[in-house]
Formats: sequence, structure tokens, C-alpha cells
Amino acid sequence: MPDTTGYEKDRELRNDRFKMIAAIHKRVLLQSVVFLLALKFPGSGSLPFGAWRRVSETPVIAPRGDGWESAGTFNPAVVMRDGKIVMLYRAQDKGGISRLGYADSTDGVHFTRRDEPVLSPSTDYEKEGGVEDPRLVQFGDTYYLTYTGYNNKDAQLCLATSKDLIHWERKGVIIPANKGNWNVKWTKSGAIVPEEIDGKYWMYFLGTSADNKDQGGLASSTDLLHWTEATEMPVLPVRPGQFDSRVAEPGPAPILTPNGIVLIYSGADDKLVYRTGVAVYDRHDLRRLISRSEKPIFAPEKEWEKVGQVPNVVFVEGMVQKGDKYLFYYGSADTYVGVAEALVSR
Repeated sequence: MPDTTGYEKDRELRNDRFKMIAAIHKRVLLQSVVFLLALKFPGSGSLPFGAWRRVSETPVIAPRGDGWESAGTFNPAVVMRDGKIVMLYRAQDKGGISRLGYADSTDGVHFTRRDEPVLSPSTDYEKEGGVEDPRLVQFGDTYYLTYTGYNNKDAQLCLATSKDLIHWERKGVIIPANKGNWNVKWTKSGAIVPEEIDGKYWMYFLGTSADNKDQGGLASSTDLLHWTEATEMPVLPVRPGQFDSRVAEPGPAPILTPNGIVLIYSGADDKLVYRTGVAVYDRHDLRRLISRSEKPIFAPEKEWEKVGQVPNVVFVEGMVQKGDKYLFYYGSADTYVGVAEALVSR
């Protein structure tokens, strides 16, 4: 009688491999379904982009040298100019002072950086802390930069303008700290809607309420320089028990679609783990929240997103459309810059 022991062992090994592969496929499929469900919003249809994936397994910008960008390079804003992606990123030295660095790229992954910052702290509302967390939008031939001015006491939402993204003219504090309707502490994160609506310009921003929750508000302007709060309460409130229970912070300039205004935001839970959410607002009433992701669509996974100056952070601030894809640039662990992409929905 022939010895079938070896055959049986081979068959068992093959079965084990098939089971392992099937389990992996099942897990990936389940993750994809959950992810795609998170991209659906009742009453607003699908989002203008599909599922996100990391373009690079490593950071596209990292700290370097011993000077102004030695401790951290993170939280970027991006815009298209002359066929290139131009990035302004927050750079921090070992003393904790922040400046804005400049980099550009033709492919969205490999960046060439300037040796000197393009915006450094110089005013009373920036000194001893710095200029932080930029967002960019373009109207005509002018670029509008919202950023946080921090003087080691107060963080306040500020504005500067430029024609070339290198030389900047400060316009001052546009939403002051400690003086808001509901945002009675710090202000940050101005995401300007990239189109005039009903004779006004609009901006989603971050304010801190009396209970120390960081929530999204709305402001309007007739000239892009002077801004007034548009509501008495947050339009993007935190949600107890969810991924955005502690922070709901506007990200890059919103995307205008026929179904609404799509705002990407950073949500943090009570443990200050930062993940990405999406909210959709009414095009005819920017105060009205139509829908909001119940689950995050992007989260820290890589080691360099989990370990750094501030652990477990992905913080999306920059976005451009390049061909049939959106590119999303984010700070990771308050140390690096990463990039994800998603196909444009048809």
C-alpha cells in the first residue's frame, strides 16, 4: 500500500494557504465596503471622490538640518501654479517656533524645497510662537493664505495675500481669540469657500468653546479681508462618543458640487487620535449641515503617522485636483507630510 503521508501533508498546507488567502480577501473586502459606506451621505448622493489610498509609503516632506525645519515639517497647504503643485508647510525648529516653508512638485510626490522660509513670525500676534497650519485659496491672480498666529499666549486666525506664493503681505487677525459668539477662546483653521455665493465670501473656521471643545464655525466677508461670524452656534459641532468627540476642525478649501459644499475636516476623539471626516453643507444656506460621515474615511496607520511630536495624527489641510484624481496632503504625528489620492467621482 503506497505511503500517502507526504501527499496528505501537502494537501493540508495548500488548504491552510487557501484559507489564509480567503481570510485576507474577506478582510480587505469588508474594509472596502465599510469605507465606501462611509463615503455615502443620505440626501446628498456620493462624494466627489472615491476611496482614499496612500500614494507614498513614506513621508514626502520630513524634518532636515539643525535650523528652522529641524523638529517638524507638517500640516501643509497646496495649490496649483504653472503646472506644479506648490506646498506651504508648517516647519518647526527645536525651540518650538513655527515658520512656513515652500516646496513644489511636478508629480505630487517628489518635492523641491526652498532653503529659507517664506513666512516667519514678526508681529506681536506671532512672536514667541510662530505662524502655523496654513490653508490656501486663489481668487483671480491673488492667493489668500489663512494661518494661525501664535504668540505663546493666544492662537488667532490670520490672513496674508500674495501674487507669487513667496512674498506675503499680512492683513492681520481676521477672527480674534476670546471675542466670539460661541468661540470664546482660540481661533484657527480658515477654510475659505473658493467661490462667491449670494454676494459674499464664506469661510469655515475653528473656534474653542467655553467647555474647551474645538468646533467648526462659519464667517462671511464682502471683500475677503474683513470677516464676521455668521452664526451664534457651531455649524460643525463635536459629537460625544464618536471619532470627532473632542475636535472638529475644518481642513482645506471646500469642494463645490451640485449636491452641496463638501468640507473635509479633522476629527479627534477624547484620546486626541486625529482622523479624517467629511461634512456636506447646503449651497444655498452654508449654515445648514446636510450630512456627515459617521465613520472616519482616513486614519493613522503607518508608523510615521503614529509616532512623532504628537502621536496618532493624520491632519488633512491641503488638496488639489490633478487630472482624474484628487491629491490630499496631510500632516502626520506633527512631524511629517504625507499624501493620499482618490479618483474623481463621475
